[in-house]
Amino acid sequence: MMNILVHGAGALGSYFGGRILEAGHNVSFFVRERRAAQMKKEGLKIMSPEGNFEHNDVKVYTSPEQIEKIDLIILAVKGYHLDQAIPQVQAIAQHTGAFVLPLLNGMEHLERLQEAVGKEKVLGGFASIIATLNEQGHVVHSSGSSAVKFGALHAEQLEICNQLDEIHTHVNTNILREENILKHMWKKYILITAFSGITSAMQLPAGYIASSEASFNVARNVIYEMSMLAKLEGIQLSDQEIEREASRLKAFKPDATSSMHQDMRKGLPLEVEHLHGGAMRFAAKHNVSVSVIETLYGVLKPYENGNPIL
Repeated sequence: MMNILVHGAGALGSYFGGRILEAGHNVSFFVRERRAAQMKKEGLKIMSPEGNFEHNDVKVYTSPEQIEKIDLIILAVKGYHLDQAIPQVQAIAQHTGAFVLPLLNGMEHLERLQEAVGKEKVLGGFASIIATLNEQGHVVHSSGSSAVKFGALHAEQLEICNQLDEIHTHVNTNILREENILKHMWKKYILITAFSGITSAMQLPAGYIASSEASFNVARNVIYEMSMLAKLEGIQLSDQEIEREASRLKAFKPDATSSMHQDMRKGLPLEVEHLHGGAMRFAAKHNVSVSVIETLYGVLKPYENGNPIL
């Protein structure tokens, strides 16, 4: 049985942590004081097409010093919380020897985490789910499926990847191992940058991408710009793979939307710097232009810290 610490208990961390807990593994959560109090009061509750789950005695920590035996830290925070999370992850990993599986969007966080805890300790990974927390802090999962994809980035990660592999057969979600995890991470980054950017800029759900050719063209151009960046970073993508990502923009349910747009609706901070700002830094590194991404970045940047107030 693995000892897993989920760092962050938003919709993503609560959902996948809950699913692994449901399968009988020792799962605890590292959260801020306010979320800890809510989880102690309300418990962990998941409402999902993949099956509902409720657990009322959730083990939560608010300080790295409280944590003793952990094999794996699943880092499930938003990109704008990474600066705060890194010293906490570093302290926990140094104290316990745990590996780190980050489920953040984007790519820049990998190098920062590797610098903090060592290259041999940071796995590659990401999550696919459409979910949110309601006012009670319960998970409302609205997409029909969910998945975590992970893979080794270092030879010393073989055993922990084998252990994660074994979890897959017992959980009510998909925990899938990928040999070329960096390529899969980039494909997710490509799609999420386009999907989150266009839904948030339109302030409308996915149905309007499919019904408005002009809006679809903006999102598709982000796919092309992001794919260029991926290739410059050494990721081999065929034209067919790029077109497949573009076509996925029209495949969402009409009322589905991105987590960034959900956050925007709630007046919460946005991951615009982590996603679109990160893409612009990759573009600057390779001295190329990403004018559509830059435009979306300019439109969304004022909302970065929630609803803008002059």
